[in-house]
Amino acid sequence: MNHRRYLHLALPGALAALVAGCAVQGTPFERASAPPQHAIIYVYRPYSYAGSLLRPPVTCGDDTARIGPGGYHAFIVPVGKVICDVPGEAGDQVELQAEPSVYYIREEIGWGVLSGHPHLNPIDTDQAQTEIQHCCVLEPDINNTAAAQ
Repeated sequence: MNHRRYLHLALPGALAALVAGCAVQGTPFERASAPPQHAIIYVYRPYSYAGSLLRPPVTCGDDTARIGPGGYHAFIVPVGKVICDVPGEAGDQVELQAEPSVYYIREEIGWGVLSGHPHLNPIDTDQAQTEIQHCCVLEPDINNTAAAQ
């Protein structure tokens, strides 16, 4: 029996399963609703193999979520000054003067010398809606996840 032949057939399938296992699994994009005098900030992370094992915490207002590749989280925040940040020595932050509106921030993981460097980039609505609807599934809020356990 030729084992190499079977190895060539199994190896691509195993690699595809490994790569697919790194992407977020969950509910496809759904629009959130907010009470009056609140804004919705969608932070999303299109799938990229680079940094796919990293899920740094993203905080907007009082809520925090870890967003994996191919995931998003809807932060509902009161209007006014809102800071969204990824803490740490290589972290990043975005400051918004939030109105009762919808905002989009794309999270990307860049390469550092020894670790990934998260970047938060505000994105215009048209581009963001196209990206988030095609790439992303819902990530839970860390605060709500911890409270449920």
